Amino acid sequence: MTNKMTLAGQMTRKSSTKTLTKVSILSVLAYLIMLVEIPLFFFPSFLTIDLSDIPALIGGFTLGPGAAVAIQLVKNILHVITKNTTGGVGELSNFLVGSVFVVPASIIYLKNKTKNGAVLGMFVGIVSMVLMGVVSNYYITLPFYTKFMPMDQIIAMSAAANGAIVDMKTLILYAFVPFNILKGTVVSIITGLFYKKLAPILK
Repeated sequence: MTNKMTLAGQMTRKSSTKTLTKVSILSVLAYLIMLVEIPLFFFPSFLTIDLSDIPALIGGFTLGPGAAVAIQLVKNILHVITKNTTGGVGELSNFLVGSVFVVPASIIYLKNKTKNGAVLGMFVGIVSMVLMGVVSNYYITLPFYTKFMPMDQIIAMSAAANGAIVDMKTLILYAFVPFNILKGTVVSIITGLFYKKLAPILK
């Protein structure tokens, strides 16, 4: 009995070590991807797409939602340490928005490991991401930026890309909402294309 318990403990520790290693690798990969910011001419210049949610989503599909959140957290901590320009506010928003994207997506997929399950999970994730984006930008990100740049100036910069933006609410509606929809869709498509090839390596 003791030998069996010892063996079970060793297997559990070995499994935990493997999971931690995989989370660490995916976190570093997400951080490196986060450094690559892609500007889009049809959005305000301060909105650039990074695809760092891909490793977190893949991690969520293979290791569970807890791993996905851990990847998002470590990625943003590394970004705060090495390339922080917003006092951690931008990273906090990125963490919140990214987490509510990958958590429901991974939970739904793990309950129904089919193509339809993955599509449904990512769709729910995108909707959650958009809603959290509205909340985080309204209450966290934009109030922080107005301490350094007047809201009128932010609106003027945004209106240069989209004339429908005339105030804070339309900025969120016509810039942040479609931006997060686009980002979530691109991340979902790329994840869908590569997940099956990468999953065997991570399991």
